[in-house]
Amino acid sequence: MKVTLIMAMTADGKIARHNAHYPDWTGRADKIMFRQMTIKAGVVIMGSRTYATIGKPLPGRLNWVMTRNPGQYRPEENLIFSDDPPQAIIAELIRRGYKTAALTGGSTINSLFAHARLIDEMIITIIPTLFGQGVPLFSEPVHINLELIGSNELERGTPLLHYRLLYQ
Repeated sequence: MKVTLIMAMTADGKIARHNAHYPDWTGRADKIMFRQMTIKAGVVIMGSRTYATIGKPLPGRLNWVMTRNPGQYRPEENLIFSDDPPQAIIAELIRRGYKTAALTGGSTINSLFAHARLIDEMIITIIPTLFGQGVPLFSEPVHINLELIGSNELERGTPLLHYRLLYQ
């Protein structure tokens, strides 16, 4: 299964000002791209704080929410709450017939998948703004080399970078 991390970040590498920061700062073009790519993937995997920030399941795709307390949520159609580790989630998605998944944060979930070596590609939108401090892309140190496999301007002044992750 191919797992692609899809994130918007500031020019100083932050994915949010704080854990409950709604992603209203990324711009229309990024939102359109995110919607198209996650619907095409068929599955979005996110943490419970990301889900709480969004406030509802994203339509048109399976929403898999990683949480330490899945029993406190009510599953709905296309919405799963799970305390399974990344490897078990991927195994279950493969069992269900999925071939791709979009990893959509936050930083703790990104780190879990990176440490399990389960992120194949990364699509990063660099939003031309600075927060100075905030939530990093990964909550823990990682050392992963990247190979740039594509880049373009999502809109004027907003680069979109597509990387392959090279684990050592």
